[in-house]
Amino acid sequence: MTSKHPAELPELLLWLCEIPSPIGEERALADALEARLSAAPHAAPLRRHGDSLVVPLTRGSSGPHVVLGGHIDVVRTEHDGPPRIDGDRLYAPGAADMKSGLSLMMDLALDPPASAVDLTLVFYAREEGPYAENELGRVLEDDPEVHGADIAVMLEPSDNKLQLGCGGSLHATLRFHGKTAHSARPWQGDNAIHKARFVLARLAERPARADTVDGLVYHDVMSATLAQGGRARNIVPDRFELNVNHRFGPSTRLEDSERAVRELAGADAEVEIVDRSPAAPPLRDHPLIRALAASGVRDVEPKQAWTDVARFAERGIAAVNFGPGVQAQAHQRNEWTGLASLDEGRAILRRWLDGIGRGAP
Repeated sequence: MTSKHPAELPELLLWLCEIPSPIGEERALADALEARLSAAPHAAPLRRHGDSLVVPLTRGSSGPHVVLGGHIDVVRTEHDGPPRIDGDRLYAPGAADMKSGLSLMMDLALDPPASAVDLTLVFYAREEGPYAENELGRVLEDDPEVHGADIAVMLEPSDNKLQLGCGGSLHATLRFHGKTAHSARPWQGDNAIHKARFVLARLAERPARADTVDGLVYHDVMSATLAQGGRARNIVPDRFELNVNHRFGPSTRLEDSERAVRELAGADAEVEIVDRSPAAPPLRDHPLIRALAASGVRDVEPKQAWTDVARFAERGIAAVNFGPGVQAQAHQRNEWTGLASLDEGRAILRRWLDGIGRGAP
């Protein structure tokens, strides 16, 4: 089969970006992907799970089973123009996070590698929202072939660096209760916002804590990210809520995180845990991960954020983050990614697949 010319990657990325797919509205892109990839070579029929798509690209090799995964949804961001190429940059919602990674997956689907690996592509929906609504969970439950993989590579934006493991995330609502009164006579009430001052002080004084695993340093941090309360400008509020987000490294379990948030709140607030996402270990010495690290990646570092590698880790499957998108552009106004990084990412990915297909350590 004739290889694709690198210049075609920008066109693939632009095609992906021209089909809007904000979280919850991924169906049009899922339909377009299914139509386009159904006409491409693959080893077995495509499988649809909601707005997510599993593509069994190659089968029957003597090599490992590799899953490449990418979410098709993007966050809602502001842009000063339509998706477009300007010089060496492509501007669009999701250009970096993570349609840049999807373009590499599509390139492999349209021009499958000759590597001796069983390769599966998973395009999935609703990653940018709550953990429970992420459709990768459904894919892993309903598609036994996917959760039988030897390794999964999530093509999250990482500047073509290999980012190992991932941090965990827990969101909790802290509620403070008081009593209303006229703001001219506050002594007749109990100000719920003022009652939050002790928790906020403890939160502000809590230092970042290092969690070192396999020589990689993850950061344990806790932040107030949302606040709401009050009834009117002239009423002492009887209610106030804070969203507290705890980000933690692979050494911390979800149970440990929940305990830490409850200890922070103490007797000053009522605590409701609203979203829990586990961390994942880096597995730096795994042979397939070592091989990817040796395939020309720019660097090897910890993933200081949560990604879906954690879902695979829960099933005992090695998983890493690697993608061509510009990490600092994720969720930004006028988000962009560099076109040269697409060529570099594709070369690294195909070099790795070729190496592990030949049994390279």
